[in-house]
Amino acid sequence: MSIRIKLLLSYTAMLLISLLMFVIASGLYTVASTGELHSLKDFYKGHYRLNPLTATQESIYFELKYIAKSEPDTLLNDKLLMDYEYKLRTEKAGLLVRRESNTVFESYTFDQPQLKDALPPYELNNNQIRNTFNIGERFYGYAKFDFKYTDGARGSIFVIRERSPFAELTRRLLPILSVLLLGVVIVANVLLYRWITRSVVKPLNRLRGSAERIKEGDLQFRLDLNTKDEIGQLNEAFESMRQRLQESVQLRLQDEENRKALLSNISHDLKTPITNIKGYVEGIRDGVANTPEKLEQYVDIIYSKAVAMDKLVDELFLYAKLDLKQFPFTFEHVDIVRFLDDCMEELRYELEAKGASIAWMLRPEPGIEVIADLSQLKRIVLNIVGNAMKYSDKEVPRIQLALHVKPDAVTVEIRDNGSGIPPEAIPHIFERFYRAEPSRNSATGGSGLGLAIAKQIIEGHGGRIWATSEPGLGTSLYFTLKRAQPRSVTQNEEGGSDTDDTHPHH
Repeated sequence: MSIRIKLLLSYTAMLLISLLMFVIASGLYTVASTGELHSLKDFYKGHYRLNPLTATQESIYFELKYIAKSEPDTLLNDKLLMDYEYKLRTEKAGLLVRRESNTVFESYTFDQPQLKDALPPYELNNNQIRNTFNIGERFYGYAKFDFKYTDGARGSIFVIRERSPFAELTRRLLPILSVLLLGVVIVANVLLYRWITRSVVKPLNRLRGSAERIKEGDLQFRLDLNTKDEIGQLNEAFESMRQRLQESVQLRLQDEENRKALLSNISHDLKTPITNIKGYVEGIRDGVANTPEKLEQYVDIIYSKAVAMDKLVDELFLYAKLDLKQFPFTFEHVDIVRFLDDCMEELRYELEAKGASIAWMLRPEPGIEVIADLSQLKRIVLNIVGNAMKYSDKEVPRIQLALHVKPDAVTVEIRDNGSGIPPEAIPHIFERFYRAEPSRNSATGGSGLGLAIAKQIIEGHGGRIWATSEPGLGTSLYFTLKRAQPRSVTQNEEGGSDTDDTHPHH
């Protein structure tokens, strides 16, 4: 609701309330001074004709009705009738019991000689058991039940409640009602003012306070003004701006932390092999490698350290390209079953030489095609298997593969029986340079970029990668790939065919 409409409604409501209060006050003064209240009395009669008694009085009436149906002669017992009279008196009502034209019992509360004559005649069908009547200026509501005594005499029970005439009530309460009407006008003005204040002024003050907090650099708050007017729209734009600023600041801080961690990790991972190379070179210069065999051993170590450094630098370049979305993937249709067969065959001899095994949990039938960059997919599989071997603590390391096939995606599972990953480390294993073993010892782990690169590659394929692990039992790594759509084959004009719409002819 717009502010303009709110103001219009508030002024209109104030005008209508004032007019209504004026009409009611005029009517009350007229009734109080003249006593003319026929229309009001008719209204009250219509209401009380349907609802003459309160809930408690109705309950007592139903008890008497039940007695009249089951044991009607009991209603001639004065003691019983006095008990019910006492109950009704506490509820400001009375009881009347008649037998034929005689009154068996009448409450003392009425003090109305004409009451007997004003009661309705017998109606043993009981079609109308609730109604009203008046004697002069006194107004009554009742519920009745007509029945027969055991000797065949007609009987009736009446539970009667007297209602105060409205004119008399008005005369008594006129000063209070006048003050009350004045109070209603004042309260209505206050409420309308409060409504306008709360819906316009307070939100603007909150927005101003929020702007002050942003100016001072405080973005750790949230504006909750769920309104649909112009201020609500302004608040949404303001809250969106605050969130963008907060995200920008957090991203900058996170980038700064990542940059520091990256420099620290790169420095550590490069300094260690450089220190080793310097040590072995100095050993050669100082003549420590004084035999051809020792010299060859030193050179081999220097070479392996240089290869490790070169591999680390290559992984850094690759990760940087993937992180900046600048790596050119070459996607093609790949039969994932045959691809994994080839990977297992390539790894089998190397693993068997280390006493390990690799096999399918349950080999599916070939022909399940996915869209993937073949070389990068192979990098992921070799990296995961390599990690499994590095952290294996079993006498016979065992690696198993499985496929979980869905209509639109395939999930590859690679499971090992190694030492497992601590639960607190699982959310971080795909972060760059993260190692569950914090010493960064190259003998027990790689560069810490392998799984981070795998995550970037899989996300570049439009999939996701995750891990589950049970310490001491092993780890399962999963990644998803999109399934390839069936290749379309259409005849061209010359009788040939164009196949595989992912590789169009040029």
